[in-house]
This record gives sequence, C-alpha cells and structure tokens, in this order.
Amino acid sequence: MNPIWFLRMSRWARNPPSWRKVLLVLAVIALCLALYAVERWIGWPDWMTAERLRGPGRL
Repeated sequence: MNPIWFLRMSRWARNPPSWRKVLLVLAVIALCLALYAVERWIGWPDWMTAERLRGPGRL
C-alpha cells in the first residue's frame, strides 16, 4: 500500500465527510445495485440496447 493512502486515511479520520455526502454515496450504490438486479432478473429492454452503427462503406 502506498504511504500516500495512509496520509489520506488519517486526514479522513480527522475530518470525516458530512452525513449528506455519506447518504449520497449510499444512494448511488443502491441505485447501481437496483439497476444490476433489474438487468439480471427481469432483463434489459430492447429499446435500451445499443445497436451497432453501420460504417461509411457498409450499406
């Protein structure tokens, strides 16, 4: 582990983030997990699937 990470951890322990930032990070993680669950169990809708674009020489 890089020594810089120890300095960051000590700075973070002395000045922890606010509860709003913690809740924001947890909300983003929950949203990612919900999207993964929808994709895994229900399936991904066809209208959200990216399609390959044809190149300039292919018709």
